[in-house]
Amino acid sequence: MIYMTSGGPSSAPLSLEAIAAIAGPKNIPILVDAAAEILTIPSVHLQRGATVVAYSGGKAICGPQCAGLLLGRKDLLMSAWQASSPHHGPGRDNKVGREEILGMLAAVEAWIKRDHDAEWKTWLSWLDNISRRVTAIEGVTTEVREPEGLSNRSPSLLISWNPATLHLTGEDLAEELATTKPRIAVGGGRGRRGAAPDPSTTSISVTAWMMQPGDDKIAADRIHSVLSRRRTPKSAAVVPAAANLAGRWDLEIEFFSSTSQHTLFLEQDGTWLQGSHQGDFSVRDVIGTIEGDQVKLRSSERRPGSTVTFTFVGTVAGDTMSGPIYMGEYLNAKFTARRHQYPVTRNPIRVSTGRPIAT
Repeated sequence: MIYMTSGGPSSAPLSLEAIAAIAGPKNIPILVDAAAEILTIPSVHLQRGATVVAYSGGKAICGPQCAGLLLGRKDLLMSAWQASSPHHGPGRDNKVGREEILGMLAAVEAWIKRDHDAEWKTWLSWLDNISRRVTAIEGVTTEVREPEGLSNRSPSLLISWNPATLHLTGEDLAEELATTKPRIAVGGGRGRRGAAPDPSTTSISVTAWMMQPGDDKIAADRIHSVLSRRRTPKSAAVVPAAANLAGRWDLEIEFFSSTSQHTLFLEQDGTWLQGSHQGDFSVRDVIGTIEGDQVKLRSSERRPGSTVTFTFVGTVAGDTMSGPIYMGEYLNAKFTARRHQYPVTRNPIRVSTGRPIAT
């Protein structure tokens, strides 16, 4: 079977149509992962040549989070059914309960009956309410984005301002909204997605499709309250580095029930750090800073279907640094790094001038 994500290339040679033209005659099925897409009836992916298409139950369809929808060629779907709950097959550990099965059916039936155009207009009205509230603050601007693709199809409101004027970044605002009540989840960034970073602009984004009636007022009041608060400028002074961390570091990480041995190779330019982080499965770039004896490093382990970010926050003491590691949705770990001690023995290296022999 060939696995494809729905957001792949739309033109040859890697388009769904181009791959289907080769795979079809060879009887090789194609599975398209359309997890976050709206449900199209009939499915556009099956029309373009996919054999099976999979949708998440808990995203656009708004059904049970632990259920999903599989559409396509009946013989393959029946094989999937045989290997899944309630049968005692290899898929039993991933079983979906009968409540979720019926909830998924109800979600699909509701999807067919919903007035999607009216729903879109409602979402836009909620974002407009938030926009009118926050733009009452001098220097705050908004922009409504209406995506045309099938995946994550929801209007969103980009709220932007100059961080030097309000003394607040989008990341700061997003974290405060997420960690204080009422908790509001927003995206925090630096201006337009895909554009070069602009230090004079920061932003958050509010997405409408999972909001309920009345949430727009709560979000508008809360965002306005935090944005309009008076703040003093943050000190821009950089504390000089108290240590030179350039070199190799032996790194021990303590997870919940195990430990792992990693390696850091660091270069230092003033307070800036860069290098590589050798983990259990890969070697990836690491960047960071050292101000005084406080160290911050970040690397990302990228695996198919998942990315784990390691954010090290430690204190340097001689040839040792230690502290917590923040791993986002995977919570935290602890680390201790010690400067690598190379062997002191110095033996000359002899290069043979003749052909190698057994001895």
